[in-house]
Amino acid sequence: MSAAYKIPQLVVVLLAMVLAGCASRPTRTPSAPPAPVSAPPAQAAPAPVAGRDFRVDTADSLLTIQVYKGGPLSRAGHNHVIASHSMKGFVSVPEDLMRTSFEIHIPVDELVVDEEDLRAEAGPDFPPKVPEEARVGTKRNMLGGALLDSDRYREIVLQSEAIQRGPQGLEVQVRVIVRDRATSVVVPVQYEVRGDFLRVLGETSLKQSDLGLTPYSLFGGALRVEDEMKVKFRIVARGVAAPADPNARP
Repeated sequence: MSAAYKIPQLVVVLLAMVLAGCASRPTRTPSAPPAPVSAPPAQAAPAPVAGRDFRVDTADSLLTIQVYKGGPLSRAGHNHVIASHSMKGFVSVPEDLMRTSFEIHIPVDELVVDEEDLRAEAGPDFPPKVPEEARVGTKRNMLGGALLDSDRYREIVLQSEAIQRGPQGLEVQVRVIVRDRATSVVVPVQYEVRGDFLRVLGETSLKQSDLGLTPYSLFGGALRVEDEMKVKFRIVARGVAAPADPNARP
């Protein structure tokens, strides 16, 4: 997740999704839990246009979110690194670059908390050996009904809406779907295309509240997760044969 490429804000918006708490708390089991469903888009996504199609290489792609402890009792908590190694989706790059489209899915149940190598890469604010109890509690709180609600919404979805040229490159309007809410965010991006290879790298800061989420807290905010997160990503995609139907996704 780091990079030879700079991409302030991109799919990163993505993820912001991850709002983790250091302390664990009991969760209530509803008497009649709703049937699990994927996060629904607020409206239909724009159909891809005919062009060069790429499929996200899940094994080579990575998104991380660094979340920070806050409050008077913050010494009792930990900063956390949340990672997705499971991104899936497509990118369609036609001759008219301004009509590029993409859709990326991030399964929330497969988010991983505090892998040692990722904490080491994140720097001194993320010392090693976070207790197992803290990692388990963080993921439980993150997936619980107050935040990502993974029993009902299994994915975070990123969809292209529009692209235009900006002062430092391209600016992409991205629809970010978290739970049952869709938010449009405009972010500057850069990427590299070489034959059948597409790579996008970047990092940005993002607030949980930007996506309609409330940061986890305990004891009236004495121990809490800060609203602002740092998101980094590496998205690698490989070329696929063009579909017979130009509106079909690879």
